[in-house]
Amino acid sequence: MEYNTHLTDTIRSMALESGAELIGFADIQVFADSKYQGNNPAEISEALKTVILIGIPIPKGAFLPLPKGRAEYTNTLMAGTATLRIMAYQLARKLEQEGYLASIAPSEGSEFGYWYANKETLMADFSMKYTAYVTGLGSFGKNHLFISDTYGSRVRFSAILTDANLKPDSRSEHFIHPSCKDCDACVRACPVQAISPSGTISRQLCAEYMFKTLGGLRCGMCIRACPLSCKFMR
Repeated sequence: MEYNTHLTDTIRSMALESGAELIGFADIQVFADSKYQGNNPAEISEALKTVILIGIPIPKGAFLPLPKGRAEYTNTLMAGTATLRIMAYQLARKLEQEGYLASIAPSEGSEFGYWYANKETLMADFSMKYTAYVTGLGSFGKNHLFISDTYGSRVRFSAILTDANLKPDSRSEHFIHPSCKDCDACVRACPVQAISPSGTISRQLCAEYMFKTLGGLRCGMCIRACPLSCKFMR
């Protein structure tokens, strides 16, 4: 298959220059893999060919006080999301200027009164975490979050969906991060025991705790407890 490598390089450079620290390109076909358990973004539009993922780290100062300071933690996450939206919008405009279609996928399940994810399954239109895995940015953790070697799970993502045929990156070596094998820190830290030692998770328990018990504030305890997320923390 012939890819637009020049535009791929241009988008990558633009993303990095705008402040993104993680960027990956995924061929839409990877979401048709039988091992993938999320929704397929191809169902949004048959014209889609590439998912562009950009990410930034969340400052460790937002995690250090947890479980105190959840308002500050949540606000910091939202600031990261707002920052990514500006970056993603610039990339989408560039793609349009080059003659392609582009849109920006929401990176929040719930925000500002809107509910983006499916209310019954609590699943988004596609998994950005899986996109991060197939583009070589990192692996999954036992907490079902993305984990990078540099930032652990302290990462926020946004994604651009486009009909541009951009060159895809290679997937990560490990689906589950090797550090999770003998670690149960996130399991022990979860306030509602939503994460099991076997690696299964109850999305319902997690969502109910955040949106009912915490009134919409984010929890963050499984990220705070992760040794990889916290290795640079005092």
